[in-house]
Parts: sequence; structure tokens; C-alpha cells
Amino acid sequence: MKSVIELSSADYARAEQMLAPYRARRVPGASVQPHWLPGGARFSYQVGSRFLVVDPAEGTRRDAFDHERLAAALSAASGHAVDAGDLPITAVELDLPEGEGGEADAVRFSAFDSRWEWSDRSGVCARVERAAPPGPDKLDHAVSPDKNWIAFGRDGDVWVRSRDGSEEYALTDDAEPHFDYGGLPEALGSRALMRSLGLPQPLVLSWSPDSTRLLVHRLDQRELPEQVLVESTPRDGGRPVAHRSRYPMPGDEAQATMSWNVLDIATRGVVRQQGEPYTVVHPTAMVYQWWSGEKGEAVHFLQHSRDARTLELRRLDPATGATTTLISETGETRVDPTPQLGEPTMAQVLDSGEILWWSQRDGWGHLYLYSPDGEQVSQVTSGQWLVRKVLWVDQDSRQVWFLATGLGDGDPYVRQICRIGLDGTGFTRLTDDDLDHDAISPPEGGYLVDRASSLSTPPRSVVLGGDGQVLVELESPDASVLEELGWRPPERFRTTAADGKTPIWGLLWRPHDFDPERRYPIIDVIYPGPQIHRAGPSFDSVLPGEAESLAALGFAVVAVDGRGTAGRGKSFHDQSYGALGDAGSLADHIASIRELGHRHPWLDTDRVGITGHSGGGFATGRALLAHPEFYKVGVAESGNHDMGIYVPMWPEQYHGDVSDEAKRELSNAPLAANLRGKLLLIHGELDDNVLPAQTLRLVDALIQADKDFDLLLIPGAEHALFGKTHYVKRRGWDYFVRHLHGTEPPAYRLAPVPFPPVSVLL
Repeated sequence: MKSVIELSSADYARAEQMLAPYRARRVPGASVQPHWLPGGARFSYQVGSRFLVVDPAEGTRRDAFDHERLAAALSAASGHAVDAGDLPITAVELDLPEGEGGEADAVRFSAFDSRWEWSDRSGVCARVERAAPPGPDKLDHAVSPDKNWIAFGRDGDVWVRSRDGSEEYALTDDAEPHFDYGGLPEALGSRALMRSLGLPQPLVLSWSPDSTRLLVHRLDQRELPEQVLVESTPRDGGRPVAHRSRYPMPGDEAQATMSWNVLDIATRGVVRQQGEPYTVVHPTAMVYQWWSGEKGEAVHFLQHSRDARTLELRRLDPATGATTTLISETGETRVDPTPQLGEPTMAQVLDSGEILWWSQRDGWGHLYLYSPDGEQVSQVTSGQWLVRKVLWVDQDSRQVWFLATGLGDGDPYVRQICRIGLDGTGFTRLTDDDLDHDAISPPEGGYLVDRASSLSTPPRSVVLGGDGQVLVELESPDASVLEELGWRPPERFRTTAADGKTPIWGLLWRPHDFDPERRYPIIDVIYPGPQIHRAGPSFDSVLPGEAESLAALGFAVVAVDGRGTAGRGKSFHDQSYGALGDAGSLADHIASIRELGHRHPWLDTDRVGITGHSGGGFATGRALLAHPEFYKVGVAESGNHDMGIYVPMWPEQYHGDVSDEAKRELSNAPLAANLRGKLLLIHGELDDNVLPAQTLRLVDALIQADKDFDLLLIPGAEHALFGKTHYVKRRGWDYFVRHLHGTEPPAYRLAPVPFPPVSVLL
């Protein structure tokens, strides 16, 4: 085998271009996000700075406006040179003509710190009022469906403002510190991130369909223990600043509670949910709610028990606050409302009063139809596969369109579009190919926007009709520009788990400039869940750039979905219940890498590293401490190394045991004496999600065990390390190059990486 080759600055520069913000620019059109226009018949989307409007009924796709004329008008009005191919506009509103087709009559947008309106008829671009635009919802406000009102928060209360700004008043006036409306749990609310980015704290509320009422929760965190984080280097250069947040831990009696409130815009009345508030340990409790009926005759919401072994669908009467339990499902382990945490709920209450419900009660993940009184239930879908997402329910034809995985004997994670009658008959597979389909439908249904991809093929977007026929072709990008930079798609692999029988799946990236005569060190990029799976079959399955950049540095990279992760059958997922410390079955990762080593002689299974963030940071620490004979180098970012002092959800809902013995099993510190390899621990001092104490407790144990390790504590950084990621990334690369690759890294510095849209962060 050939000797090790020194890495150069050119290699680092190539790896930098694989990082997510740069990589995304190389494949324009790979992320089509429809914005449904009034009536639901049409939608708009954006590719770069080009805005398009699609009319599925007419089968058309056209520019939303004349980009050249708008650019010229904005240049003249603003005094800035504007290129039509790179329009610097955001918060875009389109006034489209009634009927079918046609470009926008007017476009309102933000640019150069002003709000503008451009008229297609006059060709003139003019500044308009600086009031918050009644366009898309923002983090801190929500626009009513009729666009006449904007709801926002002020000092913990809910206020509304009329579109023209002539009216503004409070709908609640009794907020207290840590007992407010529409907020998120402080332990998982990304407060430090929002503060560091200069963004407002999110406000979570929901307008009724008729724009007359608001549904908002009131969150009580008054009795929760307080944590203090110290900002050592504040921007003003003054003395250190203390930041306090309410932070419950597993087994604590005091937990955050919440209850629902309906606010009337006209009367300014408040209808409060009757009964006792209920415990909430994760922000999904605030978003698993919806208005039902044409005008919002009822509110429905999902409610978990504290241990998540009981899930209920409840109805709230917005006129009285009375609640009724419609469905209650209990299990021996966690009862999930979706295949992965945070995905849209599949529960739907039909106009007939029947309820479509997703459940894993038969060991998989299927749809069930309940009678209005809940007394009768029939299974709509069945088989050894999962319904992953409900796309559209046609109540007239009594059919449901959905995404399914596990169909056939192939890859169990590939999503396909299917249709079935609500009586369980007429199952039809509308797509039957090797692509992974990520589809979406407008609220009114009628068609699907299908984004289909593979590991080598960027998402190809089309509009499909109810029978799967193509109505409009949208985007068909390719990866040729990435390939010119040395990128190659990962290889999908199937191996056998450590139990010797269970098939598991993963991804393998070959190093850039691959030479089969060389031996390459391996890096396991890990996130153990268990609330999600990691290594799917789509183009952007693993966080884009994370694995590719390491491959560009000459490493072979693997991502594995071991037993205990989500996205397959209930029994597969439940193998992490009561075994959370196994980190998504590290034994399966080891078995997979060894099996790959037998297949590919160029894989050096004597040089294996591992890296991960948050839960992946815990898994990285656990890998080096529990399997020191296999994992030689680890870079652990923001790791929750002691889940006994983390947020309650993980031990209480995904482990099921919060005894002292269980907490000890969920801590890396007791294993500190096992360290043999090289371990770099990285943490932000203002991490209000995974507290810095998580890493420092492991540090203390390593010191007590007289072990050598490396620690990088980032001043001013929060959980995601935004603003410092370029430095953290480079330090991680250097660590692997020096200790796993076996060479000295070049003197290269990465540029600061732009942060992604906030919607990605929450």
C-alpha cells in the first residue's frame, strides 16, 4: 500500500467548498419550497433570486414578474446598482391578477433597509411604510389569514395590530416573568442563539381560519430551578454577564406546565382551557394543535403524558374552554405521534367527525380511522412498512395520499407516494422507482409537489395529479459543478448488526482523489437519535457538507443507522428504550465498519475516528470510553455527556428510568478511566440547551483519572456554535489530520460561515 500523503492548503480549500452554505449554491433549484397563494390553486417558489408562479390546473410555470424591469426600477429608486440575476430582495409579496396565469400586478419587498412596492403597470419602484409586512409569518409575529391583523408579543402578553397600523391593543394583560403567552421552554427554546443573532424570541400562536380568534398557550416556568451561564467576553468589553434560564432536570418534581387560551380579536375576551395545566417537556407540545372547521368551530391538540407512554387527541371548545378526550393510546414504551420527533402530525379530524390517526400499535406505523364517538376503529393501512407522512385527504372520494417507507425488500428508508381508500381498499403505489420522494400538498389538497432525489441525483421537482401524472415540471438540477470540485455521492450499504441477524443501513463516502492502492482512515459521523434516523437515501440525507468535507481531506466517512434509531418498525426503534447509553447501538457501528473493511481492503479499520454534535457529542465520548480498542480519535461538540443533568425528555421518555443507577448509566464520566485514544471536547460557554457542565463533568472525571485529553471552550458561543463554526470546524479537521491521518495540517484558515435560515435552526 502507498504511504500517507501530506495535505495541502488546496485540500483544505476544497473541503471548505463542501460545507453546506457553499455546497447549496452549487446546486440551485435543489430546494423547492412552495408558498401557497390564496385559494390554494397556485403557488410560488424561489430559485436563487428568481421568483416563479405555478398554476397546476393550467399546467404552467412562469416568472412571477419581470425581473429585469424590477431590477432597473429598484436601481433608479434606491441609487444602488441592482442585477436582475442577483436581486437583493426579501419578504416578497405578490399581488397576482384574479383568474388563471399572468405576472404579478405589484410586488412588495424589502431591500436596502427599506420596504418597496413595484408596479408592473407603471414600472415605478417606490418606498412604502416601514411597518411589518403582512406577508409571511416571522419569528415574533403572525399574520391573520385575511391579512388584516398582525399578532405579536410584548412583555409576555399577546397584542394585535391592524394592517394599516391605525389600531393596536393587548389581548392579554396578566403575563408574569416565566408565566407568559406563546413562549418556548427556556431549556430548549434557543434563547442564546436568538440573542447572539440579534433576533427576537419566537412567538407560537395560531389564527382561526376566519381571522377572528387566536389560539395561544400559556407557559408556566415559575417554579423551575434556575441555571446561570456566564458570558465571559461581552461585546461591550465590560465585566462578565450572567444569563439565567429555567432548566428542569430528569426526576425533578417541578416541570413546566401549559394550558390553551382562545383570544377574541373583536371582544378582546379570553376563553381559558378548563382543567389542570399539563406537563410539557418539549416544544412540540406547542405546535401539535390545529383549528377545525371552516371558521374554527373547534380546536384539536395532542397531549403526551410526562413519560410519553400515553398520547391523547383532545378537543377544545373555543367558546367555553371545555376539553374532551377523543383518543387515548397507551403503550409499554413511548407512544409517538409521528415516525420522527417534530414531523407534522398525521392526526386529522374529518368533516364527518371521523378521525384519521397514526399509530404503531401493530408494531409498524399505520393509519387508523375512528368513528366520531371513538367507539369504532378500523385499520386503513397495514403491512410490514410505515406510513411516513399524510399528504392529502380527499373527503369527497374518501381517499388519502401518503408517503410510505419499507415497501418491498429494498431500502427500508426510501419514501414512495401511495394512495388508499379510507375503508382500506384500493391501495395504489403512485411512484415505483429508486428515488426517495419528499412530497407536499397545499392545505386544500388537489395536487402534490414531489421532490424526488437519490444520493447522486439532486431533487427533481414536479407537480403531480391525484393519479401520479405529471402536471408541471419545476426544477431538474444536477451535481456537475460539485463533481468538478471533486465531490462524489456516497455509496449506500447494507450490513448486519452486532446481533448477527438484523440488517442495518448506512452511507460510505470515498475520499476525494480515491486510489484503491492506498489505505484510508475512517471517520464515523454520528448522531444516535433516538428520535430520528441519520443516514437516509436522499441527496441531502446527512447534514450537507459534514461528511463531504472530511472526504475531501482524505478520509473515508461512514454514517450508520444502528438499532434503536427511528424510521423503521417499532421493535427496531424500541431497542434504545432503556438502553439510551448505547448511543444508537455503537456495537452496530463497529460491526458495520468491520464488515465494510472486509469488503474494501482500502479501508483501514485500525484507524477509526468519530465525531458528532449534541447527542452525537455524547456518542463520540461514549465511543472512545466504552470501545477504546476500536475508536482511536474523537471530536465531540456540545455533547450531553451526563444525561442525568440534561432536560427531562431523554431519560424520562426515551429511556424510561430516572433512578440513580440509570442516571449513572447515562453518563460518560464513570467511564473516564477507559480513555486510550485522542479526544477533543468542544463546548460553548453559553450553551443553554446542553449546559457546559455536561462537558466539564467529563473533564473533571478525566482529570481525576489522570487522562490526557484536549478541551476547547468557546467564549460567547451557544449550542450550535454559530458565529464560531469556521474556527470549530477547522480545529476538528486539524485534530483528525494530526492524530488519525498522521500528518501535520496545513496553515489554512476557514472563512466565517454564513448561518442558515432561522427556520432551519429551530
